[in-house]
Amino acid sequence: MKPNIFFTADHHFGHANIIKFSERPFESLDHMNEELVKRWNERIGTNDTVYHLGDISLGKPDFTKEILDRLNGNIHLIRGNHEGAALTYPKRFESVRDYHELKIDEPENSNGKQKIILLHYAMRTWNGSHRGVWQLYGHSHGTLPDDEMALSFDVGVDCHNFYPISYEEVKEIMKQKKWTPPFGGRDSREL
Repeated sequence: MKPNIFFTADHHFGHANIIKFSERPFESLDHMNEELVKRWNERIGTNDTVYHLGDISLGKPDFTKEILDRLNGNIHLIRGNHEGAALTYPKRFESVRDYHELKIDEPENSNGKQKIILLHYAMRTWNGSHRGVWQLYGHSHGTLPDDEMALSFDVGVDCHNFYPISYEEVKEIMKQKKWTPPFGGRDSREL
């Protein structure tokens, strides 16, 4: 069986003020850190693949290394704007990039693939956006209104009850969108 693929962003481990800034429902920094680790590991197995779209930790390097060692899965990091501590432990990541174009086998699509653009920041348009390519982002902590006409949304923990979300969940959310191909004709949700 192939490993599951998950997406997430904006954990901000070790960042006390994020509880206030993002109105997170945690009593303390320790409570937040422990609950985020618990929810991550409830969803993600050791062989699963995780694309983290930035801002894993604002804690010190030693603290960040300890947290990263407790998280299940093979993590691909898409750099956010708070990655200093995480980048002191590069070997924990399968890859570290600023931007990534991911292709996933998708038998429901006519060409058998789903392309997904991964970036820490939301984009209004992206490579293939007019052809059904998805864009996943973080950074905004749920403050951007969702555009039901665009195949993109915030995968950050603040938007998903502090859990990573699976490719299957992303697919279901995208099916609810009202996006149609801008150049008429067939539905071309493909590369």
